[in-house]
Amino acid sequence: MDQHIPEGAMRAMVLEKAGAPLTMHILPIPVPQSGQVLIKVRACGVCRTDLHIIDGELTDPILPLIPGHEVIGEVIATGSQSGSLKNGEIVGVPWLAHTCGHCRYCRQQQENLCEQALFTGYTVNGGYAEFMVAWESYCVKMPALYHGAPAAPLLCAGLIGYRSWRMMPPTAHNIGIYGFGAAAHILVQIATYLNKNIYAFTKPGDTAGQEFAKKAGAIWAGNSNEAPPVTLDGAIIFAPDGSLIPESLSHLDKGGIIVCGGIHMSNIPSFPYHLLWEERTVRSVANLTRDDAAAFFQLAPEIPLTTTVQLFPLHQANEALDQLRNGNIKGAAVLVVDR
Repeated sequence: MDQHIPEGAMRAMVLEKAGAPLTMHILPIPVPQSGQVLIKVRACGVCRTDLHIIDGELTDPILPLIPGHEVIGEVIATGSQSGSLKNGEIVGVPWLAHTCGHCRYCRQQQENLCEQALFTGYTVNGGYAEFMVAWESYCVKMPALYHGAPAAPLLCAGLIGYRSWRMMPPTAHNIGIYGFGAAAHILVQIATYLNKNIYAFTKPGDTAGQEFAKKAGAIWAGNSNEAPPVTLDGAIIFAPDGSLIPESLSHLDKGGIIVCGGIHMSNIPSFPYHLLWEERTVRSVANLTRDDAAAFFQLAPEIPLTTTVQLFPLHQANEALDQLRNGNIKGAAVLVVDR
C-alpha cells in the first residue's frame, strides 16, 4: 500500500442537479480505499453519455456528481489490497467502474449486465477533476502509444464502438454507421484495417460531417434519411434517434443485423413486420466488459488507431458539452487537466 496522498485540494467540475451547468468546486483529494488506486488525471474525454446524464435523460446519477468516464491518468497512490498497478503507471478508466462478481450475470461472463454494477461518472465520481479514485482491477493499463490526451476517447467511444463491432457477423462486408462522431471515426479505422466497407449516415444536410466521414475512411457518406448505394449487411446506430431503426432496417439485406450502440435513444416508431422478416435482427449493446478492453487495446496499436480531438481546459467543460450537444465537434472533445 502506498498512501502518499498529495496535500491540498483539487479542482473538479460538478453536476449539482440535472439540467444545470457544471460548476467548478474545490474539493479534498480523494483517498483510495481497499482495492483502489488514486489517479492524477491527465485528460478526460467528453462523451454523449455525459450529456444524457447532465440533461437528465439518464435518471439515476449520484448527486452531486463529478462526470467523466474516458480518463487517462497516472497512478500516484494505492489503497490496501492493491498491487497489480504501481505508482507512475499510465492507466485508462472506462465506464464500467465495478461489479459484484457473484450475481448470475457475473457468473455467466456478462459482467456488463451486473445487477450491482457501478459506473464511472454516473454512480461514482469520474474524471472531470484533477484527481480521482478507481478500482484497480477495472483500470486499463494503457499501451505506450496511448498515454496522452488523444487516447481518452478510446476508453468509451473506442470500447463501446468495438463491442458494437464485435456483434457484426464476420461475413458482413457493407456496414452502415448512423451518427458519425467519436465512436464512428475510430470504428471506421478498424473496418478499413479488416477490409470492410463503411457507409456513413449523418443528420440531413450535415455536409461537413459527411466530408469528415469520408476523410476518416468511409467509402460513402450521406443523409440519414436516404438510401445507400448498396444493400447493407449490417448497421450500427450511435445517434440517439429511435426513428433510425426502421430507416436502417429498410436498407438491410436478409439475415442482417442492426446494433444500437448508445445508452439512450428516443422512442422507436412502429414499423411494418416485413422490415424485420427474413431473419433480420435488432439488438442493443450495454456497457462493456474487461475482456472487451483487453481485446481492443491489443488490436489498437496494431492498426494503429488514431483520434481526431478538440481539446478544452478543465474549466471549459460546459463549453465542450455545448459544442457536442450542438453537433459542432468533429471527432471527440477532450478535457485536458493541468495542475
